[in-house]
Amino acid sequence: MRSSPLTLYGVPHSLYTGRARSYLIKAGIPYREAPPSDPLFQSEIIAKAGGKLGLPTIELADGKVIRDGASIIDHLEAQNGHAFSPATSKQRFFSRLFDAIGAEGLLRPAMHYRWNFEAENLDYLIFHFEMLMPPGPQGAAMARKAADRMRAAARAFGVNEDTAPMVEALYAEQLAAMDAHFATTPYLLGGRPSIGDFGLYAPMFGHLGRDPKPLELMLARGLRVFRWVERMGRSASDILEFEDRSESYLADDAIPATMIDLLKVLAIDFTPETLAAADTINAWIEAQDDLPAGAACERMVGFCEFEVRGTKVRSIAQPYRFYLLKRAQDELAAMGDEDRAEVTTMLEAADMLRVMDARLTREMGFKDNREIWL
Repeated sequence: MRSSPLTLYGVPHSLYTGRARSYLIKAGIPYREAPPSDPLFQSEIIAKAGGKLGLPTIELADGKVIRDGASIIDHLEAQNGHAFSPATSKQRFFSRLFDAIGAEGLLRPAMHYRWNFEAENLDYLIFHFEMLMPPGPQGAAMARKAADRMRAAARAFGVNEDTAPMVEALYAEQLAAMDAHFATTPYLLGGRPSIGDFGLYAPMFGHLGRDPKPLELMLARGLRVFRWVERMGRSASDILEFEDRSESYLADDAIPATMIDLLKVLAIDFTPETLAAADTINAWIEAQDDLPAGAACERMVGFCEFEVRGTKVRSIAQPYRFYLLKRAQDELAAMGDEDRAEVTTMLEAADMLRVMDARLTREMGFKDNREIWL
């Protein structure tokens, strides 16, 4: 039995670590944070985490290890009485949808604004990447090499010279739509964060709300988004600028019009990418001679190609997107007829309805902290 509280293995600039850290803070769960260079992480935790150096990873006081941000939040929510899961069907659905969009649908601007602005970001990134390295005089050199590898990997998400103008123009619209929404409500669904807030927080904090170049943009064009990022990292509700300071979800299962407006902008690339990724992954599944239940499921299964406003994009196809998306699809299927009809109308208006039919022919799950095909 460990005498320490929960340990979060991660680093400040990690996109997915921010998601788990925010949950711990908002839930009031005591924790300590350690980097992956920690000797215990190297000697014991990686083996318990499915043999993968994945961030975030947590170790509970009893020694149990959980890897993956969604899995961590699933476990903590179950222990916490599902405190950040709305009880009503429409809000629960949109919470799950934003969790998927946040964790998987904003990776292109997150990667672009981190890796394609060297003059503004490089010193900051080298400083942060040194946290990933073993202590010693070679830390800075190793950090630079790691940063160069990540910069090259960013191109796999469809970030290149040809797509950059589209990525920047679309992110400006996404930021404006988020700003308009957070002008009306402190969190996505009212005065309390939901699972969707934690998913959206991942890219909006870890990359877009901390790195120098995108932070400059957020402060200039998305001040209310910046305030939401701030409050997601604080234990208090931090909603002083709002007249209604109740810490509850919107009454009567309400879905704000500004949320649908935001979805319309997010759908511009999320919808075509999701449909193309489903086709790519399903073709890969069909081509496998033998894919037994329990076989390892990698985060990347080939590349998909699609268009966003006339710009051709080639990006990695990730089964994990559909692992998260299925949760929203299941919520929609479980609704009563009246609520489902209302949500369907909202999704159709936002060009997100087609996403609800985007499914893999084999589902993905987790076993022993490893992604597997079911």
